[in-house]
Amino acid sequence: MSASPLLPVDPPPSLPARLPAAPDELALRLGYAGLLPFGLGALLSMVVRADVQPYVLLSLAVYAGLIVSFLGGIHWALAMLVLAVPHRRLWTGVTLSLLAWVSVVMPPASGLVIQAVLLIACYLIDRRVYPAAGLSKWLTLRFRLTAVAALSCFLAAAQA
Repeated sequence: MSASPLLPVDPPPSLPARLPAAPDELALRLGYAGLLPFGLGALLSMVVRADVQPYVLLSLAVYAGLIVSFLGGIHWALAMLVLAVPHRRLWTGVTLSLLAWVSVVMPPASGLVIQAVLLIACYLIDRRVYPAAGLSKWLTLRFRLTAVAALSCFLAAAQA
């Protein structure tokens, strides 16, 4: 019986002894590139025809929800790297994903506002969690990404 192509045959590589203390050039570029859908969504929400606007707003809302879920997933990853898993970290990750899901199915005028607030909440939570994990130098990038993403959601919500 042959192994399934979906299951790894080789053991996964071992985790690094330490997490990267600061974002490298690739992390910076990818982080800023991740702002393109936010900025484009906010801009398009202001300039497209009324019949197209719901699609723009939905697109931005779905992307924002994905990003909030991604940020929640980071807490699961950090919990997996320690032996004594802080339960609140797991709860944080799940709660953020559930709130993001609810906000995606809401009308954009309210859903995008909730997502902006969730993005800000993620940053505020990370300001407490990252230093304990030795990741303080990531907070500058996180602040910049959060500021643009949340502002984009607020601006698009105002157009809804």
